[in-house]
Amino acid sequence: MAPPPVPEHPGNVKTEGPATARGGIAGFLENPVIGMAPWIIFSLLVGPGRFEFAVVLALATTVVLVAAGRIINRGSSWKLLEIADLVFFAILAVVGILASDDTRRWLETYAGEVSNIALVLIAFGSMAFRMPFTLQYAREQVDPAHWNSPAFLRTNYLITGVWGLAFLVAAVAGAYGDLVLHNPNNIWTGWIIQILAIVAALRFTEWYPDVARARALREAGKPGPEPPHLSGLFVPLAGLLVPIGIAVLIFDGNVWWLGVALILVGGTLTKRLTAHD
Repeated sequence: MAPPPVPEHPGNVKTEGPATARGGIAGFLENPVIGMAPWIIFSLLVGPGRFEFAVVLALATTVVLVAAGRIINRGSSWKLLEIADLVFFAILAVVGILASDDTRRWLETYAGEVSNIALVLIAFGSMAFRMPFTLQYAREQVDPAHWNSPAFLRTNYLITGVWGLAFLVAAVAGAYGDLVLHNPNNIWTGWIIQILAIVAALRFTEWYPDVARARALREAGKPGPEPPHLSGLFVPLAGLLVPIGIAVLIFDGNVWWLGVALILVGGTLTKRLTAHD
């Protein structure tokens, strides 16, 4: 049986049709979030005594993803993010091997902020050069007729900008923990705030294209679904408050009351937001 025709999504950054035609793995590799996976892994794992492990895992993840992309998606072009992944983590690996003990200790403390700032520069730099890094992925998943449409371009600028802001928040949080609190392993600045920023960007990446599609159809006078409710954007964040509250109870008993409050607020918000979604 022939596959169904692929619907046109003028504001989308990903569609299900091409992924189905080439296989689920191919569609998975064409998601810009996959290109950021090594950076997310590195920024969340690096710390005192963990630099070598974090950089080796990030570089290995990069090599596997890039190789899989070239093998499975043979017609796929090289992406700015893929090149940045390879160059950045290869350089860090070499520096880590050749560095003195003092330099290695500096990297263990501040390499997370360096990687986050590098992604901020990539995100906003690509926007400044009118090529937001998500655009390269999106163009391989939609009809070329939509490549220059305002909705399509606006969607990619917004999603790229949100990721830039997310990594900026992560960089500021990490720097505050290192420079002000002098505690790279602080649960709030090293983990919770950074994870919340990344989850928020992930959710926006998933949520906003549906909004853009619905708006584009309305502007074109075509029938289509209602734009997703704003509450749907915040459901994962509300749900994340529960495990964060549990983590606070386990690792930061001095503010056990905050952990309990986060669990109660997270459960209540999730229920209410889900009812509106």
